[in-house]
Amino acid sequence: MANGSRQAAWEFFGTELKRRREDAGLTQVDLGHRVFVSGGYIGQFEQAIRKPQLDVAKRIDEVLQTDGFFERTWRKLIDDRRYAEYFATVVELERLATRICEFAPTLVPGLLQTATYTRAVTLASNPFATEAHIEEKVAARVERAQILADATRPVYWVILHEHVLRIPVGSAAEMAQQLEHITGLVRQRKVLVQVLPTSVGAYPLMGRMVRLFEFEDAPPTAYTEAVYSGNLLDDPALVMRVQGAYDLLRAAALPPEASLALVESAAEDYRRCASST
Repeated sequence: MANGSRQAAWEFFGTELKRRREDAGLTQVDLGHRVFVSGGYIGQFEQAIRKPQLDVAKRIDEVLQTDGFFERTWRKLIDDRRYAEYFATVVELERLATRICEFAPTLVPGLLQTATYTRAVTLASNPFATEAHIEEKVAARVERAQILADATRPVYWVILHEHVLRIPVGSAAEMAQQLEHITGLVRQRKVLVQVLPTSVGAYPLMGRMVRLFEFEDAPPTAYTEAVYSGNLLDDPALVMRVQGAYDLLRAAALPPEASLALVESAAEDYRRCASST
């Protein structure tokens, strides 16, 4: 579905939500209270500024007794089966965001991954998968990264724990290629990268990946991930707490120039290792 027609479909979703809410005699605040989001978010859904999560669409169906209409519409609009169901909304947010701030404790973030790195990660989790399945996952991740090439790309600020540099994913040559890809994006000023060194010891959000999204016409959102599940945080007070923790991570991380030097040094270490084998 093209972006224009997809947006028109989300506008239809919002129009229907407003009509059916009003037919039920509920205000935005009333409906928000019953589906566990704010009334402001209901307003943003109705204006197609923000897309609801699947569980919210399901609760709207339950409250408004719409026989699964909003769940079915959501599934049709978030129709890219290359992504896990819990992650599909995140891909939409990436396309809409004006700023993305991310902390990666163990793994190179998807938007920065090379195809060979993605392939190694996917194979590790899916050792019995078909080649077609692996290639589909790799292609989807490479396609996601294209937002960094767009003229309207978001500001992208990433903090990598030093573990990300030291854990070899794939061969030494492939790991060197991955780190060189990151340094290339930094030098092209498409991403700002800081490294949190292991010498820091304990740190905020310890061991937890987090992603913060900012938008032109909507409040910020945070995303965290666990085992085969993800969680979008919309509550303003909670998002503010995550932003505060991210600020502490920035303060503990190496400055950008020192971070770049460390990534380049790690890449060179992998290159030497690859050439000696």
